Amino acid sequence: MIKTIKPVTKGIIYAILSAMTLLFVAPILIILINSFKGKLYISQNLFAMINSENFAGVSNYVLGFTRMNFLASFSTSLFITVCSTLLIILLCSMTSWYLVRVKNKMTSVLYYMFVFAMIVPFQMVMFTMSWMSNRLSLGNPVGILLLYAGFGASMSVFILTGFIKSIPLDIEEAAIIDGCNPLQTFFRVVFPVMKPTVITVAILNAMWIWNDYLLPLLVLDSKYSTLPIAIQKIFTGSYGGKDMGGLMAMLVLSIIPIIIFYLAAQKHIIEGVVAGAVKG
Repeated sequence: MIKTIKPVTKGIIYAILSAMTLLFVAPILIILINSFKGKLYISQNLFAMINSENFAGVSNYVLGFTRMNFLASFSTSLFITVCSTLLIILLCSMTSWYLVRVKNKMTSVLYYMFVFAMIVPFQMVMFTMSWMSNRLSLGNPVGILLLYAGFGASMSVFILTGFIKSIPLDIEEAAIIDGCNPLQTFFRVVFPVMKPTVITVAILNAMWIWNDYLLPLLVLDSKYSTLPIAIQKIFTGSYGGKDMGGLMAMLVLSIIPIIIFYLAAQKHIIEGVVAGAVKG
């Protein structure tokens, strides 16, 4: 029989959770507040609340939007994020299914190679990767999709294989008896069952790719800029000077899409984790 939690213990738990929530939300609130303040006031007191003296209205947003050509950078980031995420889902889900259902030495070696890739720091491969991408002309929004698919494969395959192991083999055998070939079995039977975990993988990769700064900086040609790169370039002036007002405003605009995406799909993350925990 499970004992009820005492009121004192419950209060301590709520206090700890509230403090942790505030710790994670505080940076976003600081950026939001400072996006409406004049840049001089931001430098003087970053944590001051908005008042009649430091309030700059939406001028930071208007200036930043026009100065950095926000729509062009937003379109580049959106294209790279959406296409990379879809490519990762397609390739990794099929790879995971193959690794689980075809059991031999080769698939075992491949699986442990994916697992090993998870612990390899990006810094170990970034110079070689940058050199190879230049040789293969991958410095464009289409070419970088292959790099993201490669770097996102290890974690995605690890998560998806864990879930596929819990899917009963009987439903696949029934589909084969009904005349489905391997591709039809996967896309009509297996993939729909994987939906919660696939969405979880999609969210994790989309948040990483959208916010990524280093890989596009190393690979993309100078004429292409994702939002993180464009914000850094436009609002960092000579001698280390920064337009903090415009910087904060564009940071707010850049994080709004990924926050909306996460809030809209967060229930699927819980479904994916629970499904993987209780099946099998």
